[in-house]
Amino acid sequence: MSKHVVVLDYGFGNIRSATRALARAGADVEVTADYDTAMNADGLLVPGVGAFAACMAGLKAARGPWIIDRRLSGGRPVLGICVGMQILFAHGVEHGVRTDGCDEWPGTVEPLKADVVPHMGWNTVTAPADSALFAGLAPDERYYFVHSYAVRQWELNVTSAAIRAPKVTWSTHGEPFVAAVENGPLWATQFHPEKSGDAGAHLLTNWLDTL
Repeated sequence: MSKHVVVLDYGFGNIRSATRALARAGADVEVTADYDTAMNADGLLVPGVGAFAACMAGLKAARGPWIIDRRLSGGRPVLGICVGMQILFAHGVEHGVRTDGCDEWPGTVEPLKADVVPHMGWNTVTAPADSALFAGLAPDERYYFVHSYAVRQWELNVTSAAIRAPKVTWSTHGEPFVAAVENGPLWATQFHPEKSGDAGAHLLTNWLDTL
């Protein structure tokens, strides 16, 4: 049976590309901001393109932070992509303005320090050896990035042996930055798997297989 995935429609993101990619991977995809539908889906994909503050405003208008938090409280999978990953952190800073995010993870989205910004194009990542998101993918595989901001420091330190530490994947453009996170039911990528060819399709299939 195909998995029912809701792409959260809050006015920001590559909804069409993400919908097509998920459908090709075998999902039954629905684009909606309806609370009950989003809550009851097997998986929720949170896209995002543009400015952190604008995405957060649109997300709040659609009750997105509440939907995300309630799903995670019940162990229901959520996947964030690009700014849809960034808004999961506590704060974003753009042009000196600090905006609160969803605060699912501590940390701040900041401007990338690189000679060329935005970071646009294909790049490799360094994933943990036991990553489920990147399972079956070669270490030198490349993924498509388009962003000027990133999380440059991972701040969630797990000290209890009873809690599984998140799996954090890194990439480098001028400096290291967080490229993906796997944390229980909450997964996210800074790059666009829906634009990353066969590797991106494989990665989305890995996510669907966990639903």
